[in-house]
Amino acid sequence: MLLLPSAADGQGTAITHALTSASTLCQVEPVGRWFEAFVKRRNRNASASFQELEDKKELSEESEDEELQLEEFPMLKTLDPKDWKNQDHYAVLGLGHVRYKATQRQIKAAHKAMVLKHHPDKRKAAGEPIKEGDNDYFTCITKAYEMLSDPVKRRAFNSVDPTFDNSVPSKSEAKDNFFEVFSPVFERNSRWSNKKNVPKLGDMNSSFEDVDAFYSFWYNFDSWREFSYLDEEEKEKAECRDERRWIEKQNRATRAQRKKEEMNRIRTLVDNAYSCDPRIKKFKEEEKAKKEAEKKAKAEAKRKEQEAKEKQRQAELEAARLAKEKEEEEVRQQALLAKKEKDIQKKAIKRERQKLRNSCKTWNHFSDNEAERVKMMEEVEKLCDRLELASLQCLNETLTSSTKEVGKAALEKQIGEINEQIREKEEAARMRQGSKCRESTWGRGNGGKNWSEDDLQLLIKAVNLFPAGTNSRWEVIANYMNIHSSSGVKRTAKDVIGKAKSLQKLDPHQKDDINKKAFDKFKKEHGVVPQADNATPSERFEGPCTDFTPWTTEEQKLLEQALKTYPVNTPERWEKIADAVPGRTKKDCMKRYKELVEMVKAKKAAQEQVLNASRAKK
Repeated sequence: MLLLPSAADGQGTAITHALTSASTLCQVEPVGRWFEAFVKRRNRNASASFQELEDKKELSEESEDEELQLEEFPMLKTLDPKDWKNQDHYAVLGLGHVRYKATQRQIKAAHKAMVLKHHPDKRKAAGEPIKEGDNDYFTCITKAYEMLSDPVKRRAFNSVDPTFDNSVPSKSEAKDNFFEVFSPVFERNSRWSNKKNVPKLGDMNSSFEDVDAFYSFWYNFDSWREFSYLDEEEKEKAECRDERRWIEKQNRATRAQRKKEEMNRIRTLVDNAYSCDPRIKKFKEEEKAKKEAEKKAKAEAKRKEQEAKEKQRQAELEAARLAKEKEEEEVRQQALLAKKEKDIQKKAIKRERQKLRNSCKTWNHFSDNEAERVKMMEEVEKLCDRLELASLQCLNETLTSSTKEVGKAALEKQIGEINEQIREKEEAARMRQGSKCRESTWGRGNGGKNWSEDDLQLLIKAVNLFPAGTNSRWEVIANYMNIHSSSGVKRTAKDVIGKAKSLQKLDPHQKDDINKKAFDKFKKEHGVVPQADNATPSERFEGPCTDFTPWTTEEQKLLEQALKTYPVNTPERWEKIADAVPGRTKKDCMKRYKELVEMVKAKKAAQEQVLNASRAKK
């Protein structure tokens, strides 16, 4: 019984009694079958016309059930009841012409008709012989109804419908009549879709959006088709739980394999259709033509742009020529005014300087980096101070009448010339004050302590001995100097760092003097006459080099590799090592090896002293 809801607020019906007494307002509850239909439509968000269509659909189904004509299966009486699983259930019930489209009413009516006609009792009464038990063919009718009346079992049987055509057209079959070949194939395979409203294949006039939606749907096809009906083992026949689990596992694996084959079949169908579809070829040709048109349009636009740039350049050159002619005319006029020339020149220089500043400012000083802009501003001010009027005017004309890159190149060229002139002047001044600078550099230390030439040479040696990356490097260098220094002055890490920085800033001539004095001292102490006096300075402080030819990084690597390759017990070890290092003799390799050993020992000793000193402080 349907309980109708009470009337909502404001849905009551007002009834006015035409009586002699005053009018009264009464609330009337809506009831009846029409209100019931209205409530159903409102709950389903359906209109009255939709409800009428559904009613007509139900009536049409009922009429179809009444008009249903069964097709007698000629092989019905010859069916084997034990092989009921391989029979066509629709054909057994006489629904072979309707098949999966048959409704439950039709299936029920067909079963009823078959029972009335083929029931064993009726046939027995008619004198027809009947087989005992389940061996009679009527069992096939019962099994067919059992399968088709259950939605789950019916779906399993529909998935393996024996009349369904699983074939996939080849590419050659659809070469000339694509739509006639593939349209019915997609139509019959659409029955497996979980989604309704399956898109149609369409025709040659279909739009790109429709074709794309069609292939997107089929490439992502969601099929409900399953193959449980073909299970070879029935778990109900298992004798124990383990056997039942094994049967279920085997059935799942078989179903998954068949499902995979089904999806591969669908994918092959879609691939063949896509490769043969004349619309796809048409769309690709249209896309190619569109790209070609865009490419031509870009080329045409680029050509027009180049022509415009060329016209602009010619106009700029003409403007520059006219400006130059005007400037020459002004110069000739100024030559006639000798008395006012000086004042006019000053004003012109001031104007051109401002113009140069404005031009550079307009181009943002040719850089987006703040530091580079500041540096360029300094260089521009330097040009303003040192350039003559003509140079300023020429530079300004170049900046105003050319592009940013050309102007920047002209400006950098002018800056380079001015800086070269300044360097030449400073070099001359430095040469005059060289001796005073060297004396002041050697005579003063960073911490108020004097540095002798021996201390400077010892510092250079220590810096080369303990390169960057050494733990507590500057403490190690200071400790090394305090141990080996003959002056007796104790140096701190701060003193060593300050003096090292000052040595880096020395003039090349001063460095050459230090190197020469160090080499003279070495020659005096060891009595060695060098074969060449063009020793290459160190990379860090360009200290004196006691070897005739410095060892390069590549030679050092070859020597280290040779030492690893030929251990101590190798016969004629140093001859083989010398052969592995091109350009070096046995004596050179042995000498270099001793130097490396001494350097390692000195580093270890210095580091141990630093560690001991730090432990003592703690």
